[in-house]
Amino acid sequence: MPADRFGAGVAPLQSPTVTRPARLDPNTLLNAYAQGIFPMADRDGVIRFYSADPRGVIPLDPPEAFHVPGTLRQVVRQKRFDVRVNHDFEATMRACGTERDDGTWINDRLVRAYCDLHALGYAHSVEAWQDGELAGGLYGVSLGGAFFGESMFHRRTDASKVALVHLVDRLRARGYALLDTQATTAHLKRFGCVDIPASEYLKRLERAIVLDCRFD
Repeated sequence: MPADRFGAGVAPLQSPTVTRPARLDPNTLLNAYAQGIFPMADRDGVIRFYSADPRGVIPLDPPEAFHVPGTLRQVVRQKRFDVRVNHDFEATMRACGTERDDGTWINDRLVRAYCDLHALGYAHSVEAWQDGELAGGLYGVSLGGAFFGESMFHRRTDASKVALVHLVDRLRARGYALLDTQATTAHLKRFGCVDIPASEYLKRLERAIVLDCRFD
């Protein structure tokens, strides 16, 4: 699958709101993330807030908790991709929404909302470029010492995986404490992603968001 939520469709989604459309101004979005909930466009086009229990996370500590297969390490070492941060956030997000065959949770309203967060310094993209073209990448939201992975995509083999490796390295180097994947997939489990109860996730989130970390 070329594009995916970090942990699409694995953990049971639980909506903490009723069916009315979600507000997507920056303050509402950041407050939602601080409480462990995230927006998603349903197939009816309405954007609602969701949570997940259990919750998927990629441990940032200890270092060996994040597993990088040997073949991928070789790809990273050979620098087959030019990894860029926040070079073209909107293109990365739109690619995450258009590279799917089975519909998307990303619509124009969400793109506009996250571009606003990006302009304010809260939403970021990690992009893998090759031969001058965007080959893959991911985007998410940074709040304190927590990074909330939203979606990733690839157009060329290993592109999104290289972006994920770079993301983890970057978060560790800057003292982040939490990498939220929302849920787990078989793909993410190969990298060390684990499920934790929502109650434990909220405790980790509370500790992480008070940290003074800078993604850029």
